Amino acid sequence: MKTRKLGELSVSALGLGCMGMSHAYGPSADESSAIATLHRAVELGVTLFDTAEVYGPYKNEVLVGKALRPHRDRVVIATKFGFRIDPARPSDQMIAGTDGRPENVRAVAEASLRRLGTDVIDLYYQHRVDPDVPIEDTVGAMADLVRQGKVKALGLSEASAATIRRAHAVHPIAAVQSEYSLWTRDPEENGVLETCRELGIGFVPFSPLGRGMLTGALKALDGLASDDFRRSLPRFQAENFDANLYLVRLLERMAEEKGVTPAQLALAWVLAQGDFIVPIPGASKIPHLEQNVAAVEVTLSTQDVAAIGELLAPAKVAGARYSEKMTKMSGR
Repeated sequence: MKTRKLGELSVSALGLGCMGMSHAYGPSADESSAIATLHRAVELGVTLFDTAEVYGPYKNEVLVGKALRPHRDRVVIATKFGFRIDPARPSDQMIAGTDGRPENVRAVAEASLRRLGTDVIDLYYQHRVDPDVPIEDTVGAMADLVRQGKVKALGLSEASAATIRRAHAVHPIAAVQSEYSLWTRDPEENGVLETCRELGIGFVPFSPLGRGMLTGALKALDGLASDDFRRSLPRFQAENFDANLYLVRLLERMAEEKGVTPAQLALAWVLAQGDFIVPIPGASKIPHLEQNVAAVEVTLSTQDVAAIGELLAPAKVAGARYSEKMTKMSGR
């Protein structure tokens, strides 16, 4: 497996997003199957594994920690804090807002260390920026954890370019995580990608396969479980879904011409955007994982990259990526 850098951390060029094993996309994966997938990822050379306290909530960290314990010295585990979680609420409404207070930074780190069963968090992200807490205060508390040896490196998720600069001035930021794929180009347009490139910060795209849409496997909305998070997203609403499915069919044709899968073509395009970029596609099944990992070896010419990018140019994609409520939590 090829490697790339997130700050001082050396990681596989492709990581594994673990959220879908426990959260958001319908029924959770069977634990034994999820652990088998995680173990296979290690065998394939994947070293970056992404989780968060809110996935489950909490269940995903426990799963990831249990599965990776035998391989702890070979892997980089990233987790996140940043939400107020209210266990008294229904499971799909537990997030009660953002929380970047220093006391929450510390409390979640301690809880995550216990759930993961480890003595250090390799990469600790603020999951969403809290508008009510200065980023300097939040990152200052995160930096204290680095000095205490409880965290190795710091990250931000869905932060604006201005916030990234302010945070980086307090303590080096190793990675910024945001949604980025062929059909979500916001980081190109809002200055985040350029800021990361300039400051030497790694960029970690989540949902690089368009929440599964760019794999070509999702042909109809009835293929989604009733509690699947994607049903709430504008791009997966009826008319938008049909329009976007047409774009995916074009991607499938191009992939067939190149002898790869649509997912591999979409991932290769993301990887080609810069050597500081480490996408973390999710995969709960071993065949999907193996296909994704193989994308690291797909070589695209400059002309290929341009043609693929034009195929799913932002103006062609129907619907916003998030609801209005979720949009307000991003890009602060």
